[in-house]
Amino acid sequence: MTARGVWSVDPRTGERREEVAAEATAQDVDAAVRAAHAARGSLADRAVRAAFLRTAAASLAGAEASLVEAADAETALGRIRLTGELARTCHQLRAFADLVDEGSFLDVIIDRPDDTAVPPVPDLRRYRVPLGVVAVYAASNFPFAFSVPGGDTASALAAGCPVVVKAHPDHPATSERVAAVLRGAAAAHGLPEGVIGLLHGFDAGVELVRHPLVAAAGFTGSVRGGRALFDAAAARPAPIPFHGELGSLNPVLVTRAAAGERAEEIGAGLAASMTLGTGQFCVKPGLVLVPDGASGDGLVAALAGQVSRAAPGVMLDRRMSDAFVAGVAERAALPGVGVPVPAEADAERRVSPGFLTVPAARLTAAGPHDLLLEECFGPVTVVARYRGEDEADAVLSRLPGNLTATVHLSAGEAAGEGAAADVLARLTRIAGRVLVDGWPTGVAVALAQHHGGPYPASTSTSTSVGGTALERWTRPVAYQTTPPALLPPELRDGNPLGLPRRVDGRWER
Repeated sequence: MTARGVWSVDPRTGERREEVAAEATAQDVDAAVRAAHAARGSLADRAVRAAFLRTAAASLAGAEASLVEAADAETALGRIRLTGELARTCHQLRAFADLVDEGSFLDVIIDRPDDTAVPPVPDLRRYRVPLGVVAVYAASNFPFAFSVPGGDTASALAAGCPVVVKAHPDHPATSERVAAVLRGAAAAHGLPEGVIGLLHGFDAGVELVRHPLVAAAGFTGSVRGGRALFDAAAARPAPIPFHGELGSLNPVLVTRAAAGERAEEIGAGLAASMTLGTGQFCVKPGLVLVPDGASGDGLVAALAGQVSRAAPGVMLDRRMSDAFVAGVAERAALPGVGVPVPAEADAERRVSPGFLTVPAARLTAAGPHDLLLEECFGPVTVVARYRGEDEADAVLSRLPGNLTATVHLSAGEAAGEGAAADVLARLTRIAGRVLVDGWPTGVAVALAQHHGGPYPASTSTSTSVGGTALERWTRPVAYQTTPPALLPPELRDGNPLGLPRRVDGRWER
């Protein structure tokens, strides 16, 4: 690899702001991974890990003004949005600290000897241990929550795994500043700098996933980039888990009864969801099945009114803006596709939101209209008008995996009338999160959250948001007939660490 300068770029003007760092060489990648590998033991103490995570949250919050300013200069996402995102990021760190203290993620299970069982059960004691160094690939659209200090990093550190982050080229200066804050928090607890590594450059990202000391990887980004890294992880002499969040269409089905009952409300909600953050959310609704007829007409009219009044915005970089404009034009040129509100770019690099319409019948069989079933990153959605439930079902049956799937029901359907339960069952097969009478933008950081889905939404069955995201970075190990003095404290009789445990099939707290 040849080292080149890494520049911070203003997305509003396309002008370079400052040279931030140099692209990492193969030697740089090796040094960062080896430093992280050497730091594993420093994270062994759960109390230290939890305290580190809380200090990291407090330090990020204390640096809010400068971090938000840096992120806005590189992403054009706006101070209000970025302030909220940083608060979410701090909340994630504190939430994982609480989980580390509580200890149930260790999944301690003890089966005492039972000679009467067939076959006999020996003394077995099982819990989860950290995998090792985790490679994290930062996302473009969330410079805090899915980047250097984001959920992948927070959950890996909570699991006891040092992290090496491959920074996203859209916000390198922000990444450097955040990494410095995290390293300061680590130093406050006597942890080595190697617990948080940071690398820049495309080649560095490829080298990172191939490094023999990297034990797992987390990725948020495009299908193309994620699949290339996933394949590289699988092709290693010793393959590693690759938890990638790739692409998602996030379909929405509006039943005929729901459209008849509250067309204007649904149209307005859809407009707000698809334009949020200039349409640059991984859970933006990209395909909406709306009934043909008067009720559907009212919904489309409400959508058109709201979208046409929405302010234009700047996308994260010129490449994304150009891809958005080209993608919308290619879709609009397909036979039978209508453009009630065109999505366009102006001379000042801003894009205005829009949407397309198409008869759902065009999507029930393979053909050129399959392009409408692929994600178009940016403020646009496709409204497919269906004539009957069978036609809507035929479209849903052709969709790949998604992060989310949504259905809007009438009051009667929500109370159990009709086939609403069957609709939920169909959506469950294609998505990791199923919503009723809501919108997918907005992913709560909660223990019950699931942010993932069948491929290509993600490459594993795990979540990248919520408390159970921690499980990605651990593996189970069982000790059999091990002398008590040699057992880890987590597995010893008397439960000296006060952990939630399941002993002989019963929970012990």
